Order: sequence, then structure tokens, then C-alpha cells
Amino acid sequence: MRREVAQVALAQVKAPDAAWQPAQRDCAGLIRYAYRTAYRRVASERLASPLWQDARGPSDFADAETLISRNFVPLGRGADVREQLRTGDVLAFRQEHDAGPIFHLMLVVRPEDRAHAPARVVYHPGEAGARVRTGILDSLATEAPLEWRPVPANAAFLGFFRFKEWMS
Repeated sequence: MRREVAQVALAQVKAPDAAWQPAQRDCAGLIRYAYRTAYRRVASERLASPLWQDARGPSDFADAETLISRNFVPLGRGADVREQLRTGDVLAFRQEHDAGPIFHLMLVVRPEDRAHAPARVVYHPGEAGARVRTGILDSLATEAPLEWRPVPANAAFLGFFRFKEWMS
């Protein structure tokens, strides 16, 4: 399942799938689309009920805040956790703006051959019409602007999260 989530997410970097509705193309939409498509391909019976939970219960939609608060489990914020991340895990950020907080998610894609390829993040920057992007996770931790670094010193970094159903 994790490999399928990675393939779906990485395919969006080249060109968004036509099935991924343009109105849903943001960071949370990428997570929803990658997971739902992976389940459809590998374990379609799971989609007999909605994949996500919101305040009212099962739901087909969840924004970024709802995804991490109701559907994912926090793993921590440190470099030790970053080394243990698996494909399908999520990095979460919260930026304060005049209109209120904005949550941003990035999906982890860790190659099976850790010795020869680094872990990556795949994310949609949120702006309408923007392309899905990817980058090296460790580079993000050291080279990105501070507000986007997944490090404990960054107050905007909420931590690393794993899908509740994948906690075993």
C-alpha cells in the first residue's frame, strides 16, 4: 500500500491525474487523492466506507487540520523520528496569518533502498494552478527557509504523523 501511495503522489509531480479534481488540488487534496487512489488499486474493499474522519464521523473529505488531528497519529518532531519515517507518513506545519492559521502537509516517500536514495517529500504548495513539487527531506531540514524546516527549533513545524490505520 505504501509503495502505491508513493507512486500516485510522485506521478502528480509530472502531471496531475485528470481524476484529481482541480478544486481539490492543495496539500491535503494530494494526501487524500494519493491514499484513496492507492486503496482503490490495492484494497478497494476498504473504500466501502469513507477513508477519513471529521468531527461528525466518517467523511470523504478532510482538510489539512482535520487530517492530522483525526486521521493521523503524531510521531514526534526530532531528527530521530525523521530517520524512522516511512512512505505515507506526513509532515505538518501551521503558519499564522491575519485570516487565521493555515495548515500545510507534505507526504514522505522513502525508497526501499535507503542506502542509495534519500527520503523525499511530495507536496502541493496550495496555490490554485500550482504544480506538485518534490524535494529531499534532509535538505528541507537544513536548507529550506526556517518556517518550512521540519526541525524542533521551528515553532511552525507540528511534527511527523502516521495514518492511524497503519500504526501496527
